[in-house]
Amino acid sequence: MNLPPVIAIDGPTASGKGTVASLVAEKLGFHYLDSGALYRLVALASQKQVVDVNNGSELGVLAQKLQISFKNGVILLNSEDVTEAIRTEAIGLRASAIAVHPEVRRALVSVQHGFRRPPGLVADGRDMASVIFPDAVLKVFLTATAVARAERRYKQLIAKGISAKLADLLQDLQERDARDSSRGAAPLLVAEGAQVLETSELSIDQVVETVIDWYQSKIS
Repeated sequence: MNLPPVIAIDGPTASGKGTVASLVAEKLGFHYLDSGALYRLVALASQKQVVDVNNGSELGVLAQKLQISFKNGVILLNSEDVTEAIRTEAIGLRASAIAVHPEVRRALVSVQHGFRRPPGLVADGRDMASVIFPDAVLKVFLTATAVARAERRYKQLIAKGISAKLADLLQDLQERDARDSSRGAAPLLVAEGAQVLETSELSIDQVVETVIDWYQSKIS
């Protein structure tokens, strides 16, 4: 059976993978999976239901029961619009802590596979190429210096009217990088066969163009 093609885009926090993946999907007419949002959704739900971030088994059960849908840029959790609520720094940190649990990752695998529908899928996250879609047609690992990523996140937050301190954001990113890279379950890594793209000095348009060029060369 020929499965729809997948472009898997991985990378550390604030590497721009979400913006790039959604634009690549839009240009190719593909579906889009923001896998990081799934962990943020579990984080938000666990906060609402007061589930301890260290309780892997209970978090895994919670993840299996969530009703999630992505519609026209709106993210619904159990029919509630949580698009903005899951994007806070606090929920991001909670999601990173929750993602270390194998029970949570296992519960979300089938959810992620469900996004693979014709004509194709662009999936972004930390283990899309290494674990979830190892047969992806194109595997990309976006990276940038911690300073460049912190500055991007700072600009995003200020643009949204959210107060932030660059030094705090940089420290949070470095701590999250260390945790994501050293965890036992699906650590952040460059998957075998992935093409690495350093984006510190590149514009979003340049990155999108590069990824699409790489994909076209793979299928031609």
